[in-house]
Amino acid sequence: MQVTTIGVDLAKNVFQVHGIAENDDVLFNKPLRRAQFLPFFAKLEPA
Repeated sequence: MQVTTIGVDLAKNVFQVHGIAENDDVLFNKPLRRAQFLPFFAKLEPA
């Protein structure tokens, strides 16, 4: 399934990233450290 909506809870060291599909299925909900943030989004398809 393709991610249609991405939510990001910003914090100092750990960001919570949440992605859902068009039918409201949760595709991911994970904490990312600052160093993981950009590489994670670089691998995602455009939403």
